[in-house]
Amino acid sequence: MKIVFLDSATLGADADLTPLKSKGCLTVYESTSPEFVKERISGAEVIIVNKVLITKEIIDSSPTLKSICVAATGVNNVDTAYAKSKGITVLNVSGYSTKSVTQITFSSLLSLVSNIARHDMAVKSGEYTTGGIFTWLGAPFFELSGKSMGIIGMGAIGQEVASVATALGMEVSYFSTSGTSHCKKYPSLTLDEILQRSDVISIHSPLNEKTLGLISKSELEKMKRSAFLVNMGRGGIVNEHDLADAIDNEVIAGAAVDVYSVEPLPLDHPFLKVKKSDRLIITPHIAWTSIEARRALIEGIAANIG
Repeated sequence: MKIVFLDSATLGADADLTPLKSKGCLTVYESTSPEFVKERISGAEVIIVNKVLITKEIIDSSPTLKSICVAATGVNNVDTAYAKSKGITVLNVSGYSTKSVTQITFSSLLSLVSNIARHDMAVKSGEYTTGGIFTWLGAPFFELSGKSMGIIGMGAIGQEVASVATALGMEVSYFSTSGTSHCKKYPSLTLDEILQRSDVISIHSPLNEKTLGLISKSELEKMKRSAFLVNMGRGGIVNEHDLADAIDNEVIAGAAVDVYSVEPLPLDHPFLKVKKSDRLIITPHIAWTSIEARRALIEGIAANIG
């Protein structure tokens, strides 16, 4: 069986693809530009992609194709309806990154809330040394215990985040972007209620017609001025220009973001121009990428191949 992986670099140079090699004759490309896709998948029965677009035209160019394995949970890059009409299965991997995303959610949030970067700089700059006392109180912080977290998107990751938040002593509620309040463990509220009540808003929903542009200027203005926004879902859920303005104008206290509407982040992106940069933590879409998560993803792809 001929298997072609079109963009292995998206899983990292350290990724062990051994589980995939045992499934057939595997050809691996670190990346593939659109003009080379047809040529590279010629004769393949299985293709593996993370972000490469698989359109109707691409599908038609490969009559031997039986399965499209997406190296992710989302399958937005594949014309799934057309693939199905041609008898081609489209398989994704879910659940592999739950622990990883939860960890980055809280490492980013805790760093932001606790002013870790500012405290680190106080020591490294000598500000602490010259302060004259045993401690340094130039960047006060508050405890998450007793505060409220509103989660947007209560899937597997949202529920794991809720569990950790509860362990930290936070009160959790959520807004269901699908309209189905399936999680009975925590109260389900409207979006306005979540925004107005929460000390932390944590986004873990997929990007679709219901969530595109869900959080913009008007929603940010409904949040507490002391509140923080965390987006580990998808970039298009939050209007990035509005969020940058909200941080600089102190509409909210700060934000931690790992996902963007355009990736990688353009050099002229509004987040890179935020004046109050200590109030914004931005990471390069890595919440899903723990060593363990990527290993589980590869094993999941192998299982999908069969």
